[in-house]
Amino acid sequence: MHLEAFLEMMSAERGAAVNTLQSYERDLDDLHTFLSQQGVRLTEAGSSDLGSYLSSLSSQGFKPSSQARRLSAMRQFYKFLYAEGLRTDDPTGILDAPKKGRALPKTMGVDEVTKLLTQAEQEAAVEGPDRLQRLRMLVLLEMLYATGMRVSELISLPAKVLDQEGRFLMIRGKGNKERLVPLSHSAISALKTYGRLQAEIAANAKNPAPESPWLFPAASRQGYLPRQVFARDLKDLAIRAGLTPSLISPHVMRHAFASHLLANGADLRVVQELLGHSDISTTQIYTHVLEERLHQLVQTHHPLAKQAKKQD
Repeated sequence: MHLEAFLEMMSAERGAAVNTLQSYERDLDDLHTFLSQQGVRLTEAGSSDLGSYLSSLSSQGFKPSSQARRLSAMRQFYKFLYAEGLRTDDPTGILDAPKKGRALPKTMGVDEVTKLLTQAEQEAAVEGPDRLQRLRMLVLLEMLYATGMRVSELISLPAKVLDQEGRFLMIRGKGNKERLVPLSHSAISALKTYGRLQAEIAANAKNPAPESPWLFPAASRQGYLPRQVFARDLKDLAIRAGLTPSLISPHVMRHAFASHLLANGADLRVVQELLGHSDISTTQIYTHVLEERLHQLVQTHHPLAKQAKKQD
């Protein structure tokens, strides 16, 4: 009876959609069934009863998002009972929504990255009319793995990058913020080879194209290599390298850069700066790497861990 009155109020006063009303009804019916089994009436349930219900959802494997939706329905219902004078309290007030765990990013192992780079390097060394395109892929990968740039930052690099000296590169990222990132020796070498071949082709062309302001020029709307083309070519390269293409993308390479740095002792704040994250909380998706490294350090260096190994 009270449930019907609640649904009528949600429809008439709140203008809730039919799907929303059906969802509320299903969720509250499920709660009613659970409470009945505990010998508790729906309108008289306390915070502990509702907390037990949420715990049962968790033990049944309900996702945090599904649990949060059930809690939302409960809150609306018990607020309605309180507002109507049918209860003197709101038992959902002290209940916390389940935390939605952030999914760990896909990443690649060092061996997989090495295979990919080796394949790109071997292909780039082969002479032929499309060598510049193969060299471009090598440069893209070397720079991506050396710097952890966002793919949008990488493909839109200016051509003046070829003129710079030194091992550092200035990147303009989100919010027009600039940051300095180091380049590896192999990235610098690939970049120079790419620049020389680009200049050589332009010098020998009968009808040279206008000079492009972009490092990776293309016949696209923006004038530089589209990210979709890079992603497609990367998957093709992964297949030739004997890797699973569905697990590899430019963004996964960025994650690999961060994970491998942390696994080898880099500070989280340093990785935050290199990735261009404005908030350290964004970088903290990689704390699983730090936790694993800490575990290995303890197992390797702690006296008690060493003693346990000897006894084994």
